Amino acid sequence: MILSIYEVIIERDTMRVTIVCVGKVKEKYLKDAIEEYIKRISRFCKVDIVGVPDREIPERSNDSVDTKIKEQEGQDILKKIKPGSTVIALDIKGKMLDSYELATKLSDYFISGSSHINFVIGGSLGLSGEVLNRADFRLSFSKMTFPHQLMRVILLEQVYRSFKILNNETYHK
Repeated sequence: MILSIYEVIIERDTMRVTIVCVGKVKEKYLKDAIEEYIKRISRFCKVDIVGVPDREIPERSNDSVDTKIKEQEGQDILKKIKPGSTVIALDIKGKMLDSYELATKLSDYFISGSSHINFVIGGSLGLSGEVLNRADFRLSFSKMTFPHQLMRVILLEQVYRSFKILNNETYHK
């Protein structure tokens, strides 16, 4: 049985989830979904989305140019991550978890004293090696590739679901 994180952590206001991501969301329906999940999650912890600019990829790009762009975006991402905080990088080569396993992983981090968890979503080229090396855990949602704007909604929904699981609250399956 999964214990409620509130049985271990008394001060909900000290828990924080930050999503560090590349680029902006332009579509209204995605913005609306993001705002809805932020509102729902905020009942359990503080939640923020921190964006970094995406770099323009030239039409005739090559591996060298792509690597440089990923490194620049990676430096921007790392500047947004506070020292000592936990980093979960979304990486197609990462480990796949079901919703209960993700809830347990988040609970384990909070229980072990990590009150600030950063989820990192890269741009269209993915994450730099430096960001992946900084990650405490690499999480994959699928072998498929999703647009990074849509990934924010998917991630927020799973974070919300995790908190509902940890608090033994009903949520549709």
